[in-house]
Amino acid sequence: MVAEAGRTELSQYEGYRLDSVITKMERDIAAQGYHVSVTAEVDDYLGQYFELMTGFEARCREQDEGNWKELLERENLREIKFPLNETRDLARIKMDPALEGLAAELATNGYHGWNRLYDKMAGDMTVRWSDNGSAEDISLGQLAGKFYHADRQVRKDAFEKLTEAWKRRQALAAMALNYQGGFRLSLYKRRGWKSALDEPLRINRMKKETLDAMWQACGEGAQKLKPYIEAKKKLLGIDTFNWYDETAPVGASSSQFSWDEAWQFVLDNVGAFSADMRDFVILARDKRWVEGEDRPGKAGGGFCTGFPLNKETRIFMTFANTYGDLSTLAHELGHSYHNWAIKDLPHLVTQYPMCLAETASTFNELLVIDAALKQSGDSQERLMLLDQKMQSALTFFCNIRARYLFDMSFYRRRAEGTLTPAELSELMVQAQREAYGGLIDEDGLHPLFWASKLHFYATDYPFYNFPYTFGYLFATGVYTHATGQGGPFADGYRALLTDTGRMSAEDVASKHLGVDLTKPEFWQNSVQSALAGLEDFVSLAEKEYQGSPDK
Repeated sequence: MVAEAGRTELSQYEGYRLDSVITKMERDIAAQGYHVSVTAEVDDYLGQYFELMTGFEARCREQDEGNWKELLERENLREIKFPLNETRDLARIKMDPALEGLAAELATNGYHGWNRLYDKMAGDMTVRWSDNGSAEDISLGQLAGKFYHADRQVRKDAFEKLTEAWKRRQALAAMALNYQGGFRLSLYKRRGWKSALDEPLRINRMKKETLDAMWQACGEGAQKLKPYIEAKKKLLGIDTFNWYDETAPVGASSSQFSWDEAWQFVLDNVGAFSADMRDFVILARDKRWVEGEDRPGKAGGGFCTGFPLNKETRIFMTFANTYGDLSTLAHELGHSYHNWAIKDLPHLVTQYPMCLAETASTFNELLVIDAALKQSGDSQERLMLLDQKMQSALTFFCNIRARYLFDMSFYRRRAEGTLTPAELSELMVQAQREAYGGLIDEDGLHPLFWASKLHFYATDYPFYNFPYTFGYLFATGVYTHATGQGGPFADGYRALLTDTGRMSAEDVASKHLGVDLTKPEFWQNSVQSALAGLEDFVSLAEKEYQGSPDK
């Protein structure tokens, strides 16, 4: 059910962000020559929005304590007290409003331009790919699909092509990354912010203690994945485990789902937990809010977008009758249900942080993958499903943590001056060594990951990494709590989603789960739950290996 879990990290999460939607739009209309003007127009609107927000923040800061408290006690403002206090607190630690307005205006025409330039550069890059005696130029997006091929030589060739392509562009990528980092650090210095983490932590409404506790649990959990890696190496018939082996498929599934069958599977298993969620899935199906046609020229991945004025959502995906497509449907319907749960709230408290944005989507994925495992009696199918669960753990414990460690070291070094491509590659290798702890062989690391991963270039979202792991483990913890509570927690689950835009991440967890996110216990329990299928995978893999004629 999560056959696409590893690869949707590359698409359906990114599709949730505005700039990625814009990028998709650019690609669709680039052939007509309009992409530059469309992006510029959108950037101009964003600049106007940020200018308005700067003025609003200034007005909040100007109010004295007495007037501010009186203001928030007005009946029409009580529900939005949290975001208003948050806005005022942020304004107090920013520069003078005139300087903030200037910084926002300059960012529109400069800082964010580096992100656009990177997207354009990456979007235009191609590699020469040979297949069945013929050769053609393919995009890096098309090349990414080769990393899921069963043939290791294909995956290796894809990795080498990717590396070669970014070697030719690494100087430009380093330039973009250095100037983006320099802009942020200069702005933080003017504001008096001491750490590059100050902004992303505020954006995610969470504490540094929470982040540290989460990464501590992930570091411990990563080492528990060693038996999984060894078992997978046996199945793949390899002696070393490289970067491009992480997504190598094992097991197989002959099961196919029609469009109607997929909807019914999601409906049955989501509905078994919550009648409210069942009713919503029926509504989304009957209203045809999901565009899932499999047709030529359609972009890959999937995303959910909301329309707050008419209180509806729409989902974009491609359904091709596989387990992975069913999982994507469940995932995006989770996002859609989250928006549905908050649709009647004031707009300011419908803006939940990214770290909580994957709660409902991952929750739905867990519901359907567990249902699939319970129903499946085929060893190859179970092996495939369990492998995808462990792939997810490997991604969130190690791959995402490596990105975080790289960002941390990059900003420390960038404060001293610009970094060369070679220095950036060395920082990336060091980060991967620490995050993977030997799970990947030394010769199998990815030094140019800093160049090829678009997340590092997202100017609207610094440290676009740790919210992924937070969302994965938080949703796992919510799921464990929910399944332990049984049916009565269904109402509590909707209430949890409803609060995601009007309190901190720590307060959401404390109120609805009774846990302290700043302590390791919650995260350790979530890691343990995420690894629940590890022993089954290892046992099943050993049986398959012993029965293999090539053993």
